[in-house]
Amino acid sequence: MKKQALLVFNSAVVLAFLLCVWQAVVRLNHLPVYILPDPLTVLKVLRLRYMAVLASLWITTEEAAGGLLLAILVGVVAAMFFAQWRWLRQLLYPYTILLQTVPIVAIAPLIINWVGAGIFSVTVVTFIISLAPIIANTTQGLISVDENFIQLFVMHKATPAQVLFKLRLPHALPNLFTGIRISAGVSVIGGITGELFAGSTRVGEGGLGYAMIYANNQMETGYLFALVIAATALGFSFFFIVMFLEWLALHNWHASNRPQALE
Repeated sequence: MKKQALLVFNSAVVLAFLLCVWQAVVRLNHLPVYILPDPLTVLKVLRLRYMAVLASLWITTEEAAGGLLLAILVGVVAAMFFAQWRWLRQLLYPYTILLQTVPIVAIAPLIINWVGAGIFSVTVVTFIISLAPIIANTTQGLISVDENFIQLFVMHKATPAQVLFKLRLPHALPNLFTGIRISAGVSVIGGITGELFAGSTRVGEGGLGYAMIYANNQMETGYLFALVIAATALGFSFFFIVMFLEWLALHNWHASNRPQALE
């Protein structure tokens, strides 16, 4: 407990130092607000326009969370098929990895043209950018089971489904959560990227990406920084939620989440 409190204290000190450096750079160089607002200005904008920031944050949260959950569902199912049939894995697995190499900014306009602007199209963009890490990590965990354990299950006349759900899937949970942690961060990026192209179906209402375009066009740099802070907070929230769920699922039996492994 003391170590955790010390870690939080040290992080707070580092954050305070960085904010002081930011404030000093703006003041000493007499930078105008439209170039670089100081932290106090950004805080004031957050206080005055928190309702608009929260409204945009909620829309982006829906899109990012929806795409991430869909990616988890599809990714785990695909990984199970890949683990069961080697020929299928060799045939299709390389193409799933290609999803990571395709720039999302290149395909986002196409998806929006096909699906239409709005929350659904942004969710699809988020799903695509979040899918590959989950498939890759979960597949690796499923096929990395010790062969002796598999033979032990076979000796006890376990069915392929029992081997998959009672041996391979529990063994792959750490890998699955690794993939989800990666996808949790990029899902926010996918949501904002989709919003930059999709805009909004209603004038004046949209997610963080839509609001960022508005703030940039109006030269409201303070508001733009406030939106960036909101997006960062959303990414951190997703990451820590996944970390908590990982601890909840693994701390009783897996070495990576035992207290002594975290020291």
